[in-house]
Amino acid sequence: MSLLVSAILVLGVMAAAASLLLYLAARRFEVKQDPRLDELLEVLPGANCGACGYASCEAYAGKLLNKEALVTGCVAGGSEVIEKVAAIMGEECGDAQKKVARLRCLGGSKAKNDFTYDGLKSCEAASLVAGGQKACKQGCLGFGDCVAACPFDAISMGDDGLPIVDSGKCTACGVCVETCPKNLFILAPADKKIFVACMNTDIAADVMKKCGAGCIACRVCEKTCPVDAIHVINNVAKIDFKKCVQCGQCVAKCPRKIIVKREP
Repeated sequence: MSLLVSAILVLGVMAAAASLLLYLAARRFEVKQDPRLDELLEVLPGANCGACGYASCEAYAGKLLNKEALVTGCVAGGSEVIEKVAAIMGEECGDAQKKVARLRCLGGSKAKNDFTYDGLKSCEAASLVAGGQKACKQGCLGFGDCVAACPFDAISMGDDGLPIVDSGKCTACGVCVETCPKNLFILAPADKKIFVACMNTDIAADVMKKCGAGCIACRVCEKTCPVDAIHVINNVAKIDFKKCVQCGQCVAKCPRKIIVKREP
């Protein structure tokens, strides 16, 4: 009996010693979590959209704490979130300008088809077949990949076969920019409501055969603009947002009505 008691006592002492060693090791090698991590995760939107360049909001927060990311990285959260992140990190965020996605195409139902496409109803898939069914190879194919991809439900399809961006919901995360196989989306300053809704670089005669809403490089906009903010480059008009004063004269004068003004 005494032998059994001794064995139990020895095992007890060994267990206590092992527990003490584990405790000391845990204290010695403990990785302390920065208390700011929870604060950052509290203010970040949690959408995990990847617009910051990282796989998730938590990954972005970790990079912030390691001084490997900018406090202005969360474009999806907008200026309010950026300011909160900067405050937590004790940094200045500067002027965080809100941006929105703009679709540079007005073709849709106005654009002619080269052939009937019966494949997978996806812009990416359709674009692999001779550049898509549209005669204009730079135009929107209308299958709504951008709608399905938008993590904020900010894009819907209109009756004219074109995506509609809800400026109030859009966070400029850039997912639509990456998703569109025709590169039709840009992220523009929200206060710059005037933009050119066309990407066709063909000559005027070809444009008019293919689409009822394409730029024909007539340069009326160039001659009209009072601040030299718009120029025709490679057969399509382009606006310099830094120069544009939003006077709207180009919108009024464009004979093809492809320079548009989008209100929120």
